[in-house]
Amino acid sequence: MSFVRLLVSMCLVFFTSFSMAQEKPAITVDTYRAFGSEHVGIYKHPAAIEELADGTLYIAYYGGAGEYDQETAVYGSRLLEEPNTWSTPEVIADTPHRGDGNPVVFQAPDGVVWLFYNTQYGPSWSEARVKGKVSYDGAKTWSDSFIMSFDLGSMCRGKVLVLNNGDYLLPMYDEKGSDRDRTTPTTASFFLRYSQKTKTWEPTNKIYSEKGNLQPQAIQLTDDHLIAYIRRGGGFTKEETGYIIKSESHDGGYTWSEGVDTDIQIPNSAVDAIRTPEGHIVLTYNDHTHERTPLTVAISVDDGKTWKYKRNIAGGDNTFAYPYMIQTRDGKIHIIYTTNVRTTIMHAVFDEKSITSWGASE
Repeated sequence: MSFVRLLVSMCLVFFTSFSMAQEKPAITVDTYRAFGSEHVGIYKHPAAIEELADGTLYIAYYGGAGEYDQETAVYGSRLLEEPNTWSTPEVIADTPHRGDGNPVVFQAPDGVVWLFYNTQYGPSWSEARVKGKVSYDGAKTWSDSFIMSFDLGSMCRGKVLVLNNGDYLLPMYDEKGSDRDRTTPTTASFFLRYSQKTKTWEPTNKIYSEKGNLQPQAIQLTDDHLIAYIRRGGGFTKEETGYIIKSESHDGGYTWSEGVDTDIQIPNSAVDAIRTPEGHIVLTYNDHTHERTPLTVAISVDDGKTWKYKRNIAGGDNTFAYPYMIQTRDGKIHIIYTTNVRTTIMHAVFDEKSITSWGASE
């Protein structure tokens, strides 16, 4: 074989090997520190992320001196340059002399961007109300605030689901009890449903369960069948263990069943879920009986009957709380969560294959 032919052969082998390597599924989970204590609002907790119509990622969080500080405000920031250059967070909602928290950002199919958040009207969240704002210019400017729910104890946390018929479901919950360290069994989840016909938001029935439940997140399986995965209520001690709560709707999300325990253990902490275009359910939660570590992603390929794939994406001697998950138009899954005693917002980005290629769970 001539030197030229040998060189060409070697090049073909190299490029073929490189191409095959490129075709192998990526199993990495890229994790970035989006915001820390150096940004305004040292305390940072429930955060939301949304992909806007122009493809920009937008994060909203609430910050201040602490969870019940009466000067907390809602901050917004957009991704300026991938992978991790964010604009300086700016105040997008601030009620004078009252704390604001738990923002949810949602760009509707008609282009309107909605902001929902809680405002404190007493010493605990059981005196909160939910407010809203809208933006008509891609979250650059916002309207005045308006009340979404006048009922004390009503709160929001999870992302809006656009139903197959075009209506919207905003996850809500009714928090009961004045003890900051636990919720009562009467704490219940529900949804505000936006009707495309009436252009109004109306509440569904309450979802009750044995220990109480809060912060639901719904997914739609068919036009009629929906499942909500919900955080359990109760306290935060080692003795108060529990499981993710599940409720179902068989009439397109108008009414919901009583909440029942799944077999997925969880502390008293938030859970989130999405359904991929392939029909898989992706669930993120703290896979522990009473601690907010690790942060786990599980995938079901049979409508939630089993969870064949599971991977921890954060863990160790820390807390990884309040995951909020979306799937962007390029297929990437994004999860943001808080850590470091609620001073840091992390941003994880990965493909579904990063979980399924990791190996099947037992």
